[in-house]
Amino acid sequence: MKHIPFLLSILLLAGTACQKNFLDKQPDESITIDEAFKKRSYAEAFLTDVYASMGNEYYFTDYLGTSPNPYVIASDEMNIPWPEKFEKLMNKGSWNAYNVDAQLWKNMYEGIRKANIFLANIGNTPLDAVFTEADRQRWIGECKFLRAYYHFRLVRIYGGVPLMDYAAGVTDDFTKMRRTTLDSCINFIVSECDEVVTKLPVKLSSTRELGRATAAAALALKARIILYRASPLFNGNPDYISFADRDGNKLFPQEYRASIWAEAAAAAKACIDKCEQAGYTLYKKHADPVTNYQQLFLDNHNDEVLFAYNAGVTGWMEKCAFPGSLGGWNGYNPTQAQVDAYEMANGMAPISGYTAGGTPIINAASGYREDGYATADDPGKRWLTGVSNMYVNRDPRFYATVNFNGAFFVDRRMQFWQTGADGRGNAGRDYNTTGYLLKKYVNPTANIAQGRFSLGTWIFFRLGGVYLDYAEALNEAQGPVAEVYQYVDAIRTRAGMPKLPQGLSKEAMRARIWQERRVELAYESHRYFDCHRWKIAAQTDGGPVYGMNISAGTGLQDDAFYKRTLVENRVFQAPKHYLFPIPQSEIDKAPAIIQNPGW
Repeated sequence: MKHIPFLLSILLLAGTACQKNFLDKQPDESITIDEAFKKRSYAEAFLTDVYASMGNEYYFTDYLGTSPNPYVIASDEMNIPWPEKFEKLMNKGSWNAYNVDAQLWKNMYEGIRKANIFLANIGNTPLDAVFTEADRQRWIGECKFLRAYYHFRLVRIYGGVPLMDYAAGVTDDFTKMRRTTLDSCINFIVSECDEVVTKLPVKLSSTRELGRATAAAALALKARIILYRASPLFNGNPDYISFADRDGNKLFPQEYRASIWAEAAAAAKACIDKCEQAGYTLYKKHADPVTNYQQLFLDNHNDEVLFAYNAGVTGWMEKCAFPGSLGGWNGYNPTQAQVDAYEMANGMAPISGYTAGGTPIINAASGYREDGYATADDPGKRWLTGVSNMYVNRDPRFYATVNFNGAFFVDRRMQFWQTGADGRGNAGRDYNTTGYLLKKYVNPTANIAQGRFSLGTWIFFRLGGVYLDYAEALNEAQGPVAEVYQYVDAIRTRAGMPKLPQGLSKEAMRARIWQERRVELAYESHRYFDCHRWKIAAQTDGGPVYGMNISAGTGLQDDAFYKRTLVENRVFQAPKHYLFPIPQSEIDKAPAIIQNPGW
């Protein structure tokens, strides 16, 4: 039998398996694709199945044998205690084209393939009083958005990929399939977004539609992909100048174009303006900034969310991030570097750098201390008596994002020292590796023992993220003009933080925007891609990872626990690790697909 790549092998199942997901009833199980699109209900079910390929980035480590979101743990934000996971292979630098999680490639091309089948056949679905031409155009818009989004998910980790904008047939010669240039892929994504904004509502009007694509999502996608194109990784990167296919076609841009930053700024501003006109706004339902930031990710599909995925009622996030004393696995462990990234409440950085041995250079003017303990509760209960002064008077988002030693959570205080209820001495394989647990996304009303969980969602695009996209692009295009301050300060003010100081240079503003993204967008998959597109991942994704001394301590105020301790040394090989390897199993079937540099 002729071997074909997975991205096209789904075609063989198009008349059976794909239908059976939603046409699971007699006597219609054996209907053909042509017959399926003769009924509106079947066509709508097929569209729903196109959405199913999005992949659940809510899972930071493998779930049911695949890793839909390895990016959080592969960045400098988090560690986990499970060495066999794919993310740990990335941390160790021991991943390759043979052991890379191929599901990321497969899922996206499966979705693209289903989208192409839908687009090729939806014109055959009869119109009636229930299914109008406007409905059909909206479905086409949703499907084209998803096709563009799936290509985006591939481009951001592989660069240029085979561009699939048609429903290929099994008689096609797939051995000649080639990668498309990066610019061709990005231009396709942008043009699709431009088209679908005229077909889709900017904002959904019914709760029954939550999760469906909108013009807001398309505008955000366009802004994001142009931002990536403007950034150093994809903008005349000298590492890829000579990278070409077997016919000599250069697959990456050959020259740096500063003008793309202005294009990215214009796209982000257009997204902001149209979204705000439609009623999207920064989430500000709670006066307390800690509560507000925490609820932003628990109040599903709120008015800041432009596009989100319903992740189900599995309790996976809570199981991975709850402490052992509450039935959790102690598994999602923020790094010390991420903890250090949170400013003091006065807006000053607590640490100005590190010595060669990893010792922090403390910014004394900020008020930060690593000695002593709090002598009283914070009036807002952000910290309680006895916690290390390391955790006192920090950015409110810190308290909504990280559970630290002595923090109050659910109905108890965290005990991460060696002999504590949540410490390594009371845990087996599932132990806290850094002395911190993730709090962001985690619903404190969950009860693992009783199996009581709530619906979780994964936000792909939110207005606050587009604010920071715009600020970054505008600063690169024009320098720190007033609107750069305006949109960064909008995020900081909402978080209960001071505005940026006036008079920053372009370079100083860049550093502040990078810092703001690191904190505001923490654990949303941005850190991995930001550091890669800025070409600083060799410093962030590689090198030593520190935490607290989890093997020490007999109580909350035991100084031994608070000694910064090496957790592991990570490996990042530049430029190799800036892009994923294409699964070798796919290249074996389509040898004209060129592997990424270094792999």
